[in-house]
Amino acid sequence: MIRWREALRADVPAIVALLRDDTMGAVRESGDLPQYLAAFDAMTYEYGNALIVGEADGRVVATYQLTFITGLSLVASRRAQIESVRVSAKLRSEGVGTALMRDAEMRATHAGCSLIQLTSNKTREDAQRFYERAGYTASHIGFKKALDQTA
Repeated sequence: MIRWREALRADVPAIVALLRDDTMGAVRESGDLPQYLAAFDAMTYEYGNALIVGEADGRVVATYQLTFITGLSLVASRRAQIESVRVSAKLRSEGVGTALMRDAEMRATHAGCSLIQLTSNKTREDAQRFYERAGYTASHIGFKKALDQTA
């Protein structure tokens, strides 16, 4: 049984391990824990930003970030953005991802959101199939641009 809760600072090492537990994360995530701890501290002070973990037998086995966005479009709809969805490799295909998405949707509904959205890297074909099975539609094309942090 997975228990979903807001992450604690002490969970950060386990969350980073989940982020690094795939081919993309192994390359783009680092082991520099102070950076992640500083980001966690900043997130805790940002309104509408939650880092959630799934815990089983006292261990963090899944995580996602949920950010609430209030806007004027779609008749002033509030939406939820889900990011960094990860499930322990040992528990994939066991329903944990489905439970994770249900938890995110419940939190978004409770926060007054009428839409939940996410992006998925083009190379994550298994993840895209999962999201489609969960009822998500690939309705938009996303764009990203890295910004120069030295300027």
